[in-house]
Amino acid sequence: MFAQANSEHCRHKIFNASWTLDGEEQEHSLFGMIRNTYKVNGENVLSAYSDNAAVVSAAKAGAFYPDPDTKLYDYSQEPVHLLMKVETHNHPTAISPYSGAGTGSGGEIRDEGAVGRGSKPKVGLVGFSVSNLNIPNYRQSWEEDYGKPERIVTALDIMLEGPIGGAAFNNEFGRPNICGYLRTFEVDFDGQRRGYHKPIMIAGGYGNIREDHVDKPEFEPGAQLVVLGGPAMLIGLGGGAASSMATGSSSADLDFASVQRQNPEIERRCQEVIDQCWQQGDENPIAFIHDVGAGGLSNALPELVKDGGTGGHFQLRKVPNDEPGMAPVEIWCNEAQERYVLAVLPRDLTRFLEICHRERCPVAVVGEAVEDKSITVSDSHFDNDPVDLPMSVLFGKAPKMHRVAETLEVKCQSLFD
Repeated sequence: MFAQANSEHCRHKIFNASWTLDGEEQEHSLFGMIRNTYKVNGENVLSAYSDNAAVVSAAKAGAFYPDPDTKLYDYSQEPVHLLMKVETHNHPTAISPYSGAGTGSGGEIRDEGAVGRGSKPKVGLVGFSVSNLNIPNYRQSWEEDYGKPERIVTALDIMLEGPIGGAAFNNEFGRPNICGYLRTFEVDFDGQRRGYHKPIMIAGGYGNIREDHVDKPEFEPGAQLVVLGGPAMLIGLGGGAASSMATGSSSADLDFASVQRQNPEIERRCQEVIDQCWQQGDENPIAFIHDVGAGGLSNALPELVKDGGTGGHFQLRKVPNDEPGMAPVEIWCNEAQERYVLAVLPRDLTRFLEICHRERCPVAVVGEAVEDKSITVSDSHFDNDPVDLPMSVLFGKAPKMHRVAETLEVKCQSLFD
């Protein structure tokens, strides 16, 4: 749990690091530069750097969805605010391209649906940056086989399987994937061979959100904490920590264990539940929603209560589980697809569970928000509390990283000379 919460994947310690360029201390970190752009030119931006995706204001339009009472489809004239997200899924795509790219698209879709108090993914994109393809019988004059870590597949395998995995998830979820890109790059650089040996796999997209659902307000102690979606399985262990390590430096077992498996049908059922909730406007039963990504529930549930302004008491054995033989750490930390965590106020719980039942979507109430800012996970099977700590221990500030960079003058020879 600590490895996930404090990994580069979740804390972005390198991008948030202070740094010196040519001996001069820089005013902003890399992330600080991006945030500063928003600070000086944030007009019409409704949400940025505080949620699963960014939201910008848009014009009024006829939003087409069913009336929550009559279930008849009709137009509602309202602002159709635009949300957008891009993320990477590099590490698992290098290990298992089909599943890596597929779960990359699936995770990005969950990020879109879990904006504010629930939103609607609309269209997607995928992109790949890889080293030279070395296509048999079509190898170009500048391409040479320099080898790779054994557990990583070739650039050609990535491009034969990865795009299909991303497209398959989008299609099976029901979201059109309308654009993408491919870039290959590999070159001798100052005595080293550099390229995208660990690929870049980009998943992105945009959607819509209702104006009164953009913000994520804090919720009160007593709110019921819910897991929505697929069951726990022995899949995706150590994903955030594994992807944060230099390629080839982690154990092969960790690399393979960290790859997830996609289930777009379950994610579609989850989205149908979310859609019916946001369509109810002021009566939306979702008080707070968060997607389950790297680190599984060990990241998502503590983040849910932290962002909601409370602590949480969770019952480990109430987590839906398809492999009951898993150890407590595996139940708590696996990144099985496809899941969300939510806070639902007690008065709205019955109505929310009825929606889940109607959509045949797996759901379980696994905990309750408490006033004390602590995290407790109780295990009725072993009659103990495997996690019992103040939230400040898990979410306290990690030591700040400092980076040093120097400008290099490099003369590159054209590949086509």
